[in-house]
Amino acid sequence: MAKFSIVVVCLNAGNKLKMTVESILAQTYGDYEIIVKDGMSSDGCLNGLPEDKRIRVFQEKDRGIYDGMNQAVERAGGEYIYFLNCGDFFYDKDVLRRVEAEMRKISQDQNGAEGKAGRYIFYGDIYERLTGERVASNPSMDAFGCYRNVPCHQACFYGKLLMEEKGFDTGYKVRADYEHFLWCFFRGEARTVYMPFLIADYEGGGFSETRENRRISAAEHREITGKYMSAGQIFKYRAVMLLTLSRFRTWLAENKTTAHLYQKLKRRLYGR
Repeated sequence: MAKFSIVVVCLNAGNKLKMTVESILAQTYGDYEIIVKDGMSSDGCLNGLPEDKRIRVFQEKDRGIYDGMNQAVERAGGEYIYFLNCGDFFYDKDVLRRVEAEMRKISQDQNGAEGKAGRYIFYGDIYERLTGERVASNPSMDAFGCYRNVPCHQACFYGKLLMEEKGFDTGYKVRADYEHFLWCFFRGEARTVYMPFLIADYEGGGFSETRENRRISAAEHREITGKYMSAGQIFKYRAVMLLTLSRFRTWLAENKTTAHLYQKLKRRLYGR
């Protein structure tokens, strides 16, 4: 069994697929498999893939990116599963080595017992290419953190058991990974572990960030939080978000002119 199953889902991705796979193959830690799930591309993007025995490619029709990710999980043999989108890269060549070292620390803290290894989510920060900024993740996950913001899937390494017990709910168009994280936290008995370093170079500006999908995202957020949080919690968290000008802060974070200052203040708030 490999330590990591790294899933790359694609559909007519052009040269982005090759570049993403090459960023994985450049890692100095080598105990992984790469599962390329192609949704029947017609642009020949699979032809330029490097030859490496750790790469497994399969083509199958799907109902969208989350369905494709679920299909890939069914074929994954690694202890931890990680999803890297086409156009995204590992931040540097030592990411997997650092992640594996953090996982060993947890094992040592538990006197070597890894009985619950499959119920962990290890997560870190991402570099956002659109703004040129490091986006810090919440270092201590709690219910309010789950309401406000969870790490994107490019920042997370999921224990395989969590993915096997519940895949992504394809009924959600843009928030299926958010719903899955909340299930892991509230019902899946997952332990979240923050790693204080950059995981991915994130392209941004993708599927979930169009104007129409942002409206869908807001509606799905309301539905998902209602599944996992009480009405009292939601009322309190929504009030806090309004009082702290969450929409204005989102604008600051996404504006190239103000993103640096915002992320700097955010890291200071998180104690980094």
